[in-house]
This record gives sequence, structure tokens and C-alpha cells, in this order.
Amino acid sequence: MTTVAQKTPGWLDWDPAPSAPAFRLPAGAVDAHCHVFGPQADFPFAPERKYTPCDGGKDQLFALRDHLGVTRNVIVQATCHGSDNSAMLDAVRASDGRARGVATVRPDITDAELHSLHEAGVRGVRFNFVKRLVDAAPAEDLRAIARRIAPLGWHVVVYFEAADLPGLEGFLGTLPTPLVVDHMGRPDVTRSVDGPEFARFLRFTDRHDVWVKVSCPERLSVTGPAAVDGRRRAYDDVVPFARRVVEEFGDRVLWGTDWPHPNLTDHMPDDGLLVDHLPRIAETADRQRRLLVDNPMRLYWPEEL
Repeated sequence: MTTVAQKTPGWLDWDPAPSAPAFRLPAGAVDAHCHVFGPQADFPFAPERKYTPCDGGKDQLFALRDHLGVTRNVIVQATCHGSDNSAMLDAVRASDGRARGVATVRPDITDAELHSLHEAGVRGVRFNFVKRLVDAAPAEDLRAIARRIAPLGWHVVVYFEAADLPGLEGFLGTLPTPLVVDHMGRPDVTRSVDGPEFARFLRFTDRHDVWVKVSCPERLSVTGPAAVDGRRRAYDDVVPFARRVVEEFGDRVLWGTDWPHPNLTDHMPDDGLLVDHLPRIAETADRQRRLLVDNPMRLYWPEEL
């Protein structure tokens, strides 16, 4: 019998009753960054994890997909599951082709296992450099993984914080795959959008084959206001950063809910209001369609184009 671990103290649970978005997503919209957590009884969390979330399984994810008007999902392996991709793969297989996966793999993974992941719907691997969440693998191990997935047409999803980019960009720029950066590289939104730190991120994106997720304003915001209690004009301090990325890299931007929103302690956003945030950062129908449909389809379902 699986022992159910207690949730990390202070972590908030996902909103079980999000509002219906006022913004109507374009047909075929993709939530390109979400997760599944367990459920623990079926998919135990990794012993080496640094946090324990609440359950948030595929049934709840697909119910949210339909409620928000999303058509497809990209399910990113959660760090609480380590390199055991079972929960993510179970969700992808249950999606009837409407989900793709991003896995976490170890350097000793076999070619047969990589091909099995590809057949299951995986199209990328995630490298996490956020120290409070994982112990980062050595650069040479990550480079070896990138070389092995390149022939499959996969990409590398990278998660880092803005202050860490100077030490990472040399390594990341040499990887032989496209890069997808989570949450705009976590900029410090108390600084100017025209300042040197964000300019460095924009240069890095411009000089390499980099795609950017303009996701998680709730995680980046310092002054808010929060997307709760019906507030559709939220996270004012994040808007200029996301808007700049959408304007400059319109063919290489993605968006996702980040459901079930791990590691939040201040507030839990209403997912319907997160959808209503989208027209603030992608201000035209053309930008919205590229962000939500064209770009994720090109990256994750190119065979359908």
C-alpha cells in the first residue's frame, strides 16, 4: 500500500472552481505548460523530491482544459516525480492525441527507452537549474542528453532564474537542439523592462534557437494585483515584460497555465482569469493565434500542419 505523504506546509491547493474566461481562446489553443501531480496512490512522488504537492491528476487537468476552452496540452514532467515519467506518460496516453509530453531523463537512459518515450508522445526533455527545486545535473551529462535527443527532433526545456543566465548562456548556447525557456527566464519585474538584465535575456533569445513561454505572471509578480475575485486586469508589473517578448519574438512564444501551480504560498490564481490576462500581452488576434495555436502546433504537432 502506498504511503501518502503530507503536502509541504504553506503550499496552496489549485482552485477547484475557476471562473469561465471572458476571453474566447482561438480554436485549437494549446496550454503549452502544465503538469500532473500523482495522484500519489497511483504514482508515488520521488523520494529525492524537495517538495510534496497536493494531488492534481489527469482527470482534473483535462476537466480544466475543457472548462477553459483549450484544445490541447503540453504536460511537463514535474520535479516532484523526478525522472519517473509514469504519471506524465499516463496522462499523455489518455489524451487521445491531444497532449504531448516533456520528460526528465537520466544520462544512462537507453536509445530504446528514448524511442519508447517518442512513441508515447514525448517531444522534449527538461533541464531544471532552480536550486531550491532540484540538484542540477553536471553540464556534461546534460550536453550528452541533448546530443542524443537531437536526432529525434526534440527540444530542451530550460528553467532558470534571471540572475543565473550569465553563468548558463554559454553552455545553453552550445546545445544542438532548440531551447524553450520557462516563464521568460523569471525576470525581476521590479527592474525596468528596458534595463540591462532583461536586455541580456532578449539578446540571448535573439542569438539562438530559443522559444519563450510567457507564462506564470502569478509567479513573477511582486506588486500584482492578483488574478482572484474576478479581477481581469491583473499582474500589471509583469505585463510589459511579456508584451515585449510577444512583440519581438512572435513566432517563438508559447503560453501555459502552469496548472496545478506548484510552490505558491501567497495566492492561488483563478485559471479563468489567467486566460483573461492573455489579451493584455498579445494584443491582436494575429499575435494571439500565433502564441496559442500556430507556434505550439509547429513545435509539438508539426505532422498535422
